[in-house]
Amino acid sequence: MLGPALFFLVIILIAPSSRALIGVWIADAGKWMASWAPFSYILLMLLVVAPFVSLLILHRWPKIPEPEDPLAKYKNGEDVIYD
Repeated sequence: MLGPALFFLVIILIAPSSRALIGVWIADAGKWMASWAPFSYILLMLLVVAPFVSLLILHRWPKIPEPEDPLAKYKNGEDVIYD
């Protein structure tokens, strides 16, 4: 997934009009963060911390035990009826 994403990013950054649009978006994001100061920083903190919290939850999640093999008792040929 990293290869196609980088290719897409390079293609977008080649054209001057798309670079200008991305610059405008970044400038507007900075203005928005300054005007909504306490809430925007909380939102940014949540966006940065959320992946780490999800990784921590996945790492500490209890392991599911492997199911017992119902045919394991027949592997040695015990309790098998031969005709």
